[in-house]
Amino acid sequence: MQAAVTSSGGLGLLLVAFLDSTVLPFPTVNDFLLMDLSVLAPSRMLYYASMSTLGSVIGCLLLYAIARKGEEAAFHQRAGKRAAGIRHWIERYGFLSLLVAALLPPPTPFKFFVIAAGALGMALRPFLVALVIARCVRFYGEGYFAVRYGQRATRLLAEHKLAVVLAAILSVVALYAAIHLLLDRHPQRQA
Repeated sequence: MQAAVTSSGGLGLLLVAFLDSTVLPFPTVNDFLLMDLSVLAPSRMLYYASMSTLGSVIGCLLLYAIARKGEEAAFHQRAGKRAAGIRHWIERYGFLSLLVAALLPPPTPFKFFVIAAGALGMALRPFLVALVIARCVRFYGEGYFAVRYGQRATRLLAEHKLAVVLAAILSVVALYAAIHLLLDRHPQRQA
């Protein structure tokens, strides 16, 4: 599979990211392929990260749409014993929980959050914004890491996975909090 994706480049990454976000789980495969391609062609890193992001977003949109049609019954069937906890988080912190779940590495049950967002009626706009932000942070961050550290990147990422994930989550949560503080400080004037 690595040879096929490497030879097809960005389109291969798009396909793997799409499949990973929908029906066929490929935990960390897309991440490492993105990093390998970025090491081989650093000038194409932005393209590779964009294709991974696009494939993942399209796949998640498909899963979200299916969940919207099947609604809550399908969500409870797929999520099992995790359903109540995920439901609570989506209802209370939909945007933030999707954002954080999309950044966490496997075995995080990210697809359950996507299914919950669709089944429980999360609005499409915040769903997309959270997803795009998280996937951009993840894939562009991995691409940058690969260009910066070369062949050592995948080893370093594997060794320091928890620190990298925590740094990404803290950065996104801080940005989220800052945006909310600014919006709350400047409420829209009503006519």
